[in-house]
Amino acid sequence: MTRLLLAGTGLIGHRHLDHILEHPELELAGVIDPVPENRAAARAPGFETLADVDRPADGIVIATPTGTHAPLTLAALQRGLHVLVEKPVADTLENADAMIAAGRDCGRHVLVGHHRRYHPCVTTLKQLLDQGRVGRPVAVSLLWLMRKPDEYFDIAWRAGMNGGPVRQNLIHDVDMLRWLFGEVVEVTGLGSNAVRGAARTESGTAVLRFDSGVIVSITFADSTPTPWGFEAGSGENPHIAWTGQDCMRIACTEGAIEFPSLRVWSGANSWAERPDLSETEVAETVPLVRQLEHFADVIAGRADPVITARDARETLAVTLEIERATLPAGVSQ
Repeated sequence: MTRLLLAGTGLIGHRHLDHILEHPELELAGVIDPVPENRAAARAPGFETLADVDRPADGIVIATPTGTHAPLTLAALQRGLHVLVEKPVADTLENADAMIAAGRDCGRHVLVGHHRRYHPCVTTLKQLLDQGRVGRPVAVSLLWLMRKPDEYFDIAWRAGMNGGPVRQNLIHDVDMLRWLFGEVVEVTGLGSNAVRGAARTESGTAVLRFDSGVIVSITFADSTPTPWGFEAGSGENPHIAWTGQDCMRIACTEGAIEFPSLRVWSGANSWAERPDLSETEVAETVPLVRQLEHFADVIAGRADPVITARDARETLAVTLEIERATLPAGVSQ
């Protein structure tokens, strides 16, 4: 059994909680939350702070507000714990650097919860691209267009830029795109906050140029109830209604792929020929469960981390650049 602490019982924290409790090879050693009612509902020993924990544990899952990621990670590493911290890895690049250095100095691993890399649709897409079935990727169009309920922003830390769709949502897409296409070398874009008028970016388009030559456009908003977005298309998040609609199209030199349906178009040499359509089968697994299992393997020394704090720092750097490029007039980053 791998003994895990859980810090935070919000939306993602509750999902981690349920998966740990249900897994036959994981043990929930305790739940850390400053609110007594949240601790009491967790079906495990509760603690107000990490310093209060008096039970043995092998690792900790940190699912708390972004600004607490760095101090909690540093404290956990000092206790000898391996860490799985939710995205973003930290609120600043400097804090991410401190986490990387502390993990190295303590001889403990810091994994970051960009759980899409464990999603079967994403891993299958990676295989299709690596196999060169449709040639070399050239251009990509990605949509993330959801409407967050107004009460989502009632939590104080979500009222400003931290609650916007770039840092909270697109960061997943950025990590996925980096895994698929390489490193981002240039970012430009436009943004708006015209609907809610809050001090954060709520819609916009960013254009990313990758070192592989791929150009990706990302159009996003958290103020429109469309069927287009990774969570809606894949059904991965139980809090977001499933639509089954594709949110990304990848154009390559010998065909194209729609995602997350993974419909592949190929066989045409020019616009005068109609491409053939084929479907791709994907196994059903729960990404957050696969991520926890991987965390247990890393703790036991059976695997190397898929997503390290250093890797996640690069995703954060690109995300902050998108935030800067799409910042509406009068709003500070």
